Amino acid sequence: MDDEDLLRLVRDLVLEERVLRDRLSRGEISLEQEHQRLARLEAQLDECWDLLRERRAHRAAGLAPDEPSTRPEWDGTDFPS
Repeated sequence: MDDEDLLRLVRDLVLEERVLRDRLSRGEISLEQEHQRLARLEAQLDECWDLLRERRAHRAAGLAPDEPSTRPEWDGTDFPS
């Protein structure tokens, strides 16, 4: 996945956030359903932005951005180290 693919995914996830909020306002989903899906979307967005920042930092340091590592998703129990 390159930077453009990641940016497309970010746009898709942001669009899905808007759709969820609209569905909630029309009463099509419950507040709990919206919150559960939003939590997953936010985690995915955080991961995408982290990956983009890491790729850009690798590039700026003269390293290959192709195989950056991602952090595990935070489960909310402890602060990430």
